[in-house]
Amino acid sequence: MKLPRGRPYRLLLARPKLIAVPLSMVVAIALTDLLTPRSIHLAPLLVAAPAVTASFAGPWVTAAIGVLALASEVFIDVHHHLMSNQDVQAGLAGFALVSLFVVLFAVVRDRQRRELTQVRSVATAVQTALLRPVPEHLGPLHLASVYLAAEAEAQIGGDIYAAVRTPHGTRLIIGDARGKGLPAISEAAALLGAFREAARRRAELPDLVADLEESFDLTCQGEGAEQAYAESFVTAAIVDIPDDRPVLTIASCGHPPPLLLRDGLAVSLDCSQPAPPLGLGGLSGLGEPQSMLASFPFEQDDLLLLYTDGVIEARDATGTFFPLAQRAALRTEEQPDALLEDICHDLLAHVGGRLGDDAALIAIRRHAAV
Repeated sequence: MKLPRGRPYRLLLARPKLIAVPLSMVVAIALTDLLTPRSIHLAPLLVAAPAVTASFAGPWVTAAIGVLALASEVFIDVHHHLMSNQDVQAGLAGFALVSLFVVLFAVVRDRQRRELTQVRSVATAVQTALLRPVPEHLGPLHLASVYLAAEAEAQIGGDIYAAVRTPHGTRLIIGDARGKGLPAISEAAALLGAFREAARRRAELPDLVADLEESFDLTCQGEGAEQAYAESFVTAAIVDIPDDRPVLTIASCGHPPPLLLRDGLAVSLDCSQPAPPLGLGGLSGLGEPQSMLASFPFEQDDLLLLYTDGVIEARDATGTFFPLAQRAALRTEEQPDALLEDICHDLLAHVGGRLGDDAALIAIRRHAAV
């Protein structure tokens, strides 16, 4: 037999132990009142039953418990011949009024819960469209990615990442938009769109960075945009990994340096002259564009870890930062997906289950060329 799909039935099936609590209260209070002398009147305590029900159930279940509790009080008053008492009548009216308010509270609470569920669904859809997981395999690379939102209700923020296949290899970006609210999401969307378009047609990384800077500037222009984006910028690291050479090249725009994991060591790949974050001056004052680049060996079975500062700036209860390099160095032999799973587990344990900022990570292992 198929039960109706209404909310009360789902609650009765999913939470029978919780429903038993107010029912037990009604039975216990009613029996106690019936078995005690007439001078001891416990029936008004029955109003606690619908109040308790409203804390976990919907309005229909709450109303049903309220009606049951009110009927129990009427039965008790009739049994004790108290219905003609005006104080008892006033008490019953007050009982009904309180129960009504409790049901209205459950209605409002359920409506807000549905709205929050819809917002989460929209956020999930936007995140899926904007921040797609990187492909598991691109050429000789095995990849994995993860995004951890600081707020459970807001599953999308300013952290970004993407991977694009080019004729000669793979290009990746990871970044952190420092704006707030919708401007940060707008910046992230514009930057990812510009990267996915330009990464394939720009042969040189400095030209790609210049395109991203121009895209960011265009996003921040327009009527009313200047104030909204006044304090906005994006830190980013762009990585170029050719298929035919065991190297990688990084263009850093004020972003934390990647980690190269090999033989139980985690080496920070620092650029000697990084570019400023996108939105804070572009390539001006850097001299030769090639000066922003740094190349490092990236051989077979090496593991590269890209991350945003939400990872390394996460603090525990004592204010200690999360030791990403130390934890990653213990797992240089793991595959990218297992590495990220372990790091996320350690990170959430370090902060007690709640991040103070969004965090994103990408792990890349080079295998034999295909």
